[in-house]
Amino acid sequence: MIRALVEGTVLTTGAGFFESLVTSLARAIDVRHAFVAGFTGGAKARVRTLAFWTGDRIAGNLEWDLAGTPCDDVVKGRLCQYSEGVWRRFPKDEPLVAMRIESYLGVPFLDEDGEVLGHLAVFDERPMKADPRRVNVLRIFAHRATAELRRLRSEKRLQASEERFRDLFDQAPIAYVFEDTDTRFISANRAFMKLLGLEPEDVPGTMGLSLVAPTKESQERVHESLAAEQAGEERAHIEIELRRKDDGRPIFVQRWSKPEPDGKHTRTMLIDITERVLAQREKARLQQQNQYLQEEIRSVHNFEEIIGTSTPWKAVLKRVEQVAGTDSTVLITGETGTGKELIARAIHDRSRRRERPLIKLNCAALPTGLVESELFGHEKGAFTGAVEKRVGRFTLAHGGTIFLDEIGELPQDVQAKLLRVLQEREFEPVGSARTTKVDVRVIAATNRDIAKAVAEKTFRADLFYRLNVFPIGLPPLRDRQTDIPLIAHYFVAKYAAKIGRAVREIGKSTLDQLAAYAWPGNIRELENVIERAIILTIGSTLELEPDVLGPPPASLEAPAAESGTLADAERRQIVRTLEKTRWVIDGPRGAAKVLGLHANTLRSRMRKLGIERAHEGS
Repeated sequence: MIRALVEGTVLTTGAGFFESLVTSLARAIDVRHAFVAGFTGGAKARVRTLAFWTGDRIAGNLEWDLAGTPCDDVVKGRLCQYSEGVWRRFPKDEPLVAMRIESYLGVPFLDEDGEVLGHLAVFDERPMKADPRRVNVLRIFAHRATAELRRLRSEKRLQASEERFRDLFDQAPIAYVFEDTDTRFISANRAFMKLLGLEPEDVPGTMGLSLVAPTKESQERVHESLAAEQAGEERAHIEIELRRKDDGRPIFVQRWSKPEPDGKHTRTMLIDITERVLAQREKARLQQQNQYLQEEIRSVHNFEEIIGTSTPWKAVLKRVEQVAGTDSTVLITGETGTGKELIARAIHDRSRRRERPLIKLNCAALPTGLVESELFGHEKGAFTGAVEKRVGRFTLAHGGTIFLDEIGELPQDVQAKLLRVLQEREFEPVGSARTTKVDVRVIAATNRDIAKAVAEKTFRADLFYRLNVFPIGLPPLRDRQTDIPLIAHYFVAKYAAKIGRAVREIGKSTLDQLAAYAWPGNIRELENVIERAIILTIGSTLELEPDVLGPPPASLEAPAAESGTLADAERRQIVRTLEKTRWVIDGPRGAAKVLGLHANTLRSRMRKLGIERAHEGS
């Protein structure tokens, strides 16, 4: 009997065990009905079957009140055995009465403290002789059923606990992931999936390393941390940059990791610090922008106001008003010293971006290798001498305007990057794979013939068309004769106050001399001439030294008649100035200072015009 019961129940657990038990028990001791029951409430006044064998099959589970049934005595902890007359003894137990149950044998399930957990019972329509062996078998398997019931209850409590902790894990505001030591994800909570843009089906098998940003700093930090984890070391937080899986957007996190005792897995926690990092970067950008603007304030600008009433100048101002309110790219052309930066500032000051900075860069004033870094910034260690990260001019100008002076001197490799910024509004800093989005209006200026440079293939045609959306050509000063007295008086007032001289007017002969001069250096040259004259003037009326402008031409047309081209006139003026300065270009007494040009710009003009110093004895 015992062997039959053991063989019938040994391979099953849980609900399957109880069904095997009642089935094997009913057959082994030859009864028609058997059940295992447990309590349904804390008061222990009602029970429900866990498995019920009746006749020749497993029936559906039943639930009933204990009062007035033979089970009532069993669940009080006593063996209950009735050999016959059960249905007459318990008339209130309607199912027993209806079935005409004669015999009943029940044993309780008791835990270690003697508490009743449920009971096991067999019954039949036939009388059942008292048999100690049958009672002992029921008691043996009641113990076995008690153990299984306790196991199920412990399993249920464990499951509830796991569900509780799983819910806490899933709902935790901090991102958690369980991964192997190769960073392959096994499970992750909702905060982790939300942070990294993962769907639940993405988690298993995704490699954490594939989400690390391709920056040198982040790659080095995470590989150092992984090496420590594989050695079984718990790592304090490290800060790394990641990329979301869904949209590739960068996020910055603090990462904690704790290896599991098995040496094969790691529990990792991430805290999102993106807002803090971006705020720090924005703070650094604003500090650099502020430093740049302070430098701009300290620098000496050629003009504080737009001066002029001549017809050519009014046409320029009209075009400024037409384009200022738009975000269109502007290309300002004109000879050196005609006021290209002044016009760029006027466009910016009348635009919707006037509350944001106007950032400028002279493309000819920097060595070729540094132009790209100045424009787009660089990462620490991007090249020799890059000892710290630098924010580029485009980043500083975000939301505002960038003025690219001498755009014709831009190296061709940088031209391609600038074209991308104009087309897609994005770029990568030097030494970085991170794409930076910018909203910048571009105003460019040049004294070169860009169309000619395009034809000579020294300037990209596609970039030229992108820059030349709204061209503004500035007239040279010789074409603005009526403006020369106005501008001269402005400079007299400015430099008389600055230098501390009592000069208040300009003599007629001086004005005639100024008006008769061709001004190859344009307004910048006029400014320098006035400043020098203020220094040399003794009285209250401005006077010019006889040779300050060179031999006066017979008429305004004389320079053109003498040279035939403007380039020839410009060449003669540069050569004359170089001869006066003994071919010294830089410095306070150099030709660049006299002409009002940047030294690099003067050298560029000299190369273009083929000006070289003759060797001694040649």
